[in-house]
Amino acid sequence: MKVLLDTHVFLWAISDPGRLSARAVETIQDSANEVLVSIASAWEIAIKVGIGKFVMPVPLAPYLQRQLVKHRIGVLPIQLSHLATLEKLPLHHRDPFDRLLVAQCLEENATLITVDSQLQLYPVNIIR
Repeated sequence: MKVLLDTHVFLWAISDPGRLSARAVETIQDSANEVLVSIASAWEIAIKVGIGKFVMPVPLAPYLQRQLVKHRIGVLPIQLSHLATLEKLPLHHRDPFDRLLVAQCLEENATLITVDSQLQLYPVNIIR
């Protein structure tokens, strides 16, 4: 199964997996699954670090790279097809990063791991 981690799920998976459900942890750790984080999530983290909402004791890019390798998480780039799907999504959710993740899941036939219940309004498979 291909799974995409919401930004908060990615951060919890690499730093505080106890905050995740047993099903989410099992899915992320199952080597049969392709676990991905969107480049949009890395961008969101960088923005939050830049405005002081999220503090990193080390430079962000090398830290993320180490964590991706350590946890065998791939990076999903943003494709034009993702943007075409994003453009058609109803505005159930206003967060542009979350909406892009939904569009990526729809285009990539991926399941989204998130605790954001509002994303269930979209026709995307979700693990909470």
